[in-house]
Amino acid sequence: MHAKGRLVGVGTGPGDPELLTLKAVRALAKADVVAHFSKRGSNGNARAIVGAHLRPACIELPLVYPVTTEIDKDHNDYRSAIAYFYEESVHKVAEHLEAGRMVAVLSEGDPLFYGSYMHLHVRLADRYPTEVIPGVTAMSGCWSQAGLPIVQGDDVLSVLPGTMSEFELTRRLADTDAAVIMKVGRNLPKIRRALEATGKLARAVYVERGTMANTASMPLADKADDDAPYFSIVLVAGWAGRP
Repeated sequence: MHAKGRLVGVGTGPGDPELLTLKAVRALAKADVVAHFSKRGSNGNARAIVGAHLRPACIELPLVYPVTTEIDKDHNDYRSAIAYFYEESVHKVAEHLEAGRMVAVLSEGDPLFYGSYMHLHVRLADRYPTEVIPGVTAMSGCWSQAGLPIVQGDDVLSVLPGTMSEFELTRRLADTDAAVIMKVGRNLPKIRRALEATGKLARAVYVERGTMANTASMPLADKADDDAPYFSIVLVAGWAGRP
């Protein structure tokens, strides 16, 4: 009986290829198969980040989302399409694992922090040898790029998805010292209103495409429009006693 392959979740970091870890580079050099999530017509940012480190002989396995933002995430059609997609992706990856191959699944940022890799991990980790290689998170890359000390001492940091309701955003922002708001995109007007309602707009810093070549950052109050790519983050620093 042949040996089963190995599943490796590889954190690729926030965007700058130089923020890829040495351990991730070594894993990519050994991988028989490299799987990466993407939307239609694109290989995705994770694939772009690791491009220089892939072996010519490796098998690439694109996992292409059937929908992204064209259907509301709470709609039954979206949920059923995404559920089927993840089950299909598990089957594709498992075929390679059953053949004894090492499969590296790329994940922007960290694999176990809002990453699509998690959907494969929970379905496969109990069946195959598995390793997760952590990556620099998008929020860490963004506050480092902005030179923004985020929390200190007893500060509480809340990580909030911008996709949540305005009521929930406002409630949670009111009850935290510092915040990272992810998944900004078209949710920026709602995020701006929640920050204003909680008196935190003046402290908010907007960062888009953090650590990437085409990045930009500014105080959110200075941003004249509400246009924002999906890869954008709003940071609200704590440390009220900062000198």
